[in-house]
Amino acid sequence: MKKHYHFIGIGGIGMSGIAQLFLKNGVKVSGSDLKESHSTNELKAKGAEIFIGHDAQNINGASLVIYSSAIKDNNPEIILAKKQGIPLIKRAEALAQLMSEKSVVAVSGSHGKTTTTSLISYLLIEAGLNPTVAVGGILRNIGTNAFFGNGKFFVAEADESDGSFLYYRPKYSIVTNIDREHLDYYTDFESELKAFRKFIDQTDKTGCVFYCKDDDNLNNLLKGYKHKKISFGLKENAEVYAKSIIFEGLSSEFDCFHKEKFVGKFSLSLGGRHNISNALSVIALGLELGLDLKFIKKALKDYKGSGRRAEIKYKDNDYLVIDDYAHHPTEIKATLSALKNLQKNRVITVFQPHRYSRTKLLLEEFKKAFDMADYLILTDIYAASEEPIEGVTGEILAELIKKNLNGKTVCFLPKNKIVEHILSIIKPGDLVATLGAGDITKLSDELAQKIKS
Repeated sequence: MKKHYHFIGIGGIGMSGIAQLFLKNGVKVSGSDLKESHSTNELKAKGAEIFIGHDAQNINGASLVIYSSAIKDNNPEIILAKKQGIPLIKRAEALAQLMSEKSVVAVSGSHGKTTTTSLISYLLIEAGLNPTVAVGGILRNIGTNAFFGNGKFFVAEADESDGSFLYYRPKYSIVTNIDREHLDYYTDFESELKAFRKFIDQTDKTGCVFYCKDDDNLNNLLKGYKHKKISFGLKENAEVYAKSIIFEGLSSEFDCFHKEKFVGKFSLSLGGRHNISNALSVIALGLELGLDLKFIKKALKDYKGSGRRAEIKYKDNDYLVIDDYAHHPTEIKATLSALKNLQKNRVITVFQPHRYSRTKLLLEEFKKAFDMADYLILTDIYAASEEPIEGVTGEILAELIKKNLNGKTVCFLPKNKIVEHILSIIKPGDLVATLGAGDITKLSDELAQKIKS
């Protein structure tokens, strides 16, 4: 009998990618989501049965039910699957099934996972290695977040947010950094660090761990690690490092060295020091795999980015609108720093906080994250299925940041008032950046359309 897998929350960026890979593997795929989207329409066109809304009857005929971390235990499809004894597994467990016979390259870290995974995927595709790919964003070079290849490599973004990256047994692990993030799940930073160490320890002993030497948490975590490890970073104490960095707009150039030996000059189609660090991990992996330098150089230069990572939504001689997924204080600072290289008159920043728990836990960090914004607009917190927390709102956050940004405009606006407000204050030479992991991206589309017309 043909296998039938049902996905609850199939429209999510991670879930839709895995569903695509199972479809390619000849599995019958069905799935449900609360609303129709580009992802659900694409899956439908490829042969998946899509249900809009969650209903117990949606799982009829399924031999396995896969659910995303956003799905609660009271979901009617979860309840019926348990009642009928249909196996239930998380998204990461399903991905681990697909990986079982491949050489896995898994990318984890608090920041930079999607960009790094996308760069590696594109490199292996360019090198003719025909990898299978599962990324947490649309890789614009191939126009999708999942790619089924018949080569030996499987490149995957390893999500630490709910500990599910511990289902993987990679041959090659890349850890970009470790920050105080997802503490609603880990409860404390020590537990998060232990999870990352376990992920590192699960790397195949015949493979290699690549880690950022600039990150103190990672340096401490890898003390005593007895198997192969290669460090990368922006300082010369790393094994693979960059020198002579030049930024030009949203791209950059640097010289790369490996153990003090000059490797070559690289052009990167991304700006920001954080992205050069991400690129160095890709170079380190390429060197370890013995890939020809021409493929590594071409991949970094021709990479078109991934969705919602410094994504240009509108550009003309007067105005620029950029949308970015940055939602953690570290990411916000890195993104605004990269945008400053564009040397626009003002960076008008619109920020939608993501989750009440993150806003509460990182309140002090958020207060100091917007120094490079010239004009800041905050809106309501995107709940992401969380219940509100008393005393934690977008308005309160705006007031706290205002005290820290002397002389700069900081205001709070409901989302439906923001476009109108920006159109009333924007001047030629301004850049508008929408930041956040929620639905703020729709606002950047609306703004781009209004400026255009």
